[in-house]
Amino acid sequence: MQPGLARSPDAFRDALETLHPASFAWALSCCHRNREVAADVLQRAYEKVLSQEARWNERSSLKTWLFGVILRTAQDHRRREWFRRTRDVLFGIGNEVDNGKAPDSAMREAKEHQVLHGALVQLAPRQREVIALVFQQDLSIAEAAAVMGVTLGSASVHYDRGKKKLLELLAREGIVRT
Repeated sequence: MQPGLARSPDAFRDALETLHPASFAWALSCCHRNREVAADVLQRAYEKVLSQEARWNERSSLKTWLFGVILRTAQDHRRREWFRRTRDVLFGIGNEVDNGKAPDSAMREAKEHQVLHGALVQLAPRQREVIALVFQQDLSIAEAAAVMGVTLGSASVHYDRGKKKLLELLAREGIVRT
């Protein structure tokens, strides 16, 4: 992004619009592929950005900074939902059950998707985050570290361990060969 972008509201909004498809994809990743929750999280992240509750200081790229805002907003959302569910269980409020989504017509693709999702969920949260940022959002490990708010060394360790574990889990299910 160009220097001074933060000082030009119109240019800043244009840049956010350009990043919107990647931002929504990242929000989906942060929200376990739940489109509704991802849309809510992204909307809240944009509210933080446009109200200047979250401010870009131009020390990183706009994309890296925005992805960090989205990640922290998703984490806050998960925390609020966990507290809400815990409260509901403790006080006997609501008995909603998530029945999941209808299966895809292509059985093999559906199985592979299910296995991949299952493997990703088994990774430690930091491993899952860095893998999603690097592979799905095409960020470098250094940029992913900035988004996650960890050191480059920490992000590299999570990345390496996550890749190894993911490969092991997919090989166990016969999706990849080692």
